[in-house]
Amino acid sequence: MAGKTVCVTGAGGFIGSWIVKTLLDHGYTVRGTVRNLENSKHLLELPGASDRLKLFVADLKEPGCFDTVVEGCDGVFHTACPVLIKDITDPQAEVIDPAVNGTLNVLASCAKAQTKKVVLTSSISAIIFTNKRNSMGGIDESLWSDLDFCRENKMWYFLSKTLAEKAAWDFVNEKGLNMVAIHPVTVLGSTLQASPNYGLEIIRDYLNGTTKTYRNIDMQIVGVKDVARAHILAYESSHATGRYICCSTSVDFDLGALLTKMYPTYPICAKANDEATLMVPLGHMSTDKLNEIGLQYQQPVEEAINDTVTSLKEHGWLA
Repeated sequence: MAGKTVCVTGAGGFIGSWIVKTLLDHGYTVRGTVRNLENSKHLLELPGASDRLKLFVADLKEPGCFDTVVEGCDGVFHTACPVLIKDITDPQAEVIDPAVNGTLNVLASCAKAQTKKVVLTSSISAIIFTNKRNSMGGIDESLWSDLDFCRENKMWYFLSKTLAEKAAWDFVNEKGLNMVAIHPVTVLGSTLQASPNYGLEIIRDYLNGTTKTYRNIDMQIVGVKDVARAHILAYESSHATGRYICCSTSVDFDLGALLTKMYPTYPICAKANDEATLMVPLGHMSTDKLNEIGLQYQQPVEEAINDTVTSLKEHGWLA
């Protein structure tokens, strides 16, 4: 695939930046869309960027603004999406519409350009918020989060990811586009950009004692390098189809307990809040589909956490 030209939307984000880096490392020519060029300078410093990366400013809310960017691209990685978890006053305008309409705007441009393949960055949150389980009692790609459940619990980001992916599948099935969707669990690792993402903030707030309680549900983690590799493998594989859970461990664990074990000198004080439980334990999470197209996870959970903490310290976000 070296020499192919591809587009990465949301190129300046946590996952997007690592996808761009990995694509450049593999010899691709990359067109990246960003919201702000000033905040995306880190991309221009990546190896290979000087002659194989070009950045474009694009707004998810503006129909047609991706037309010229994706024209001539062999593939498109759509990672751009607003990540707002709290302090949301107008969920429809702040989270849901940008996620759904932004995804459809990108896909409409892909349809015009007759893009050969689209890789959509979805989320495990579009799968897990349901009381249904597969025949083994666990989670796989056949499941969808319950929209009413998300609305009732004001889980607006999770709702937006579910609605956006559903809209995406409806669109590509109607237009005949080839699309696969990657569903990462909580993504950790070193950051390339100059601001912390949601996953890094979770670890920071645990370690500095800001987080006092957490929902009594189990957590899965995947390293950002593996997430980037999963996207590219799904793009390159002729056998890839449908949805793919991206999770380096198939069992859940207590993040607070693990962090306390790994970093005993930090004032970790978070306790489970049983009253805030929103769902039954996840149980086994299937990673078979990604394994079948050749992904071998290379970042153990402890390494991804350690990379996160190192990055937090290097940027001055954690003492």
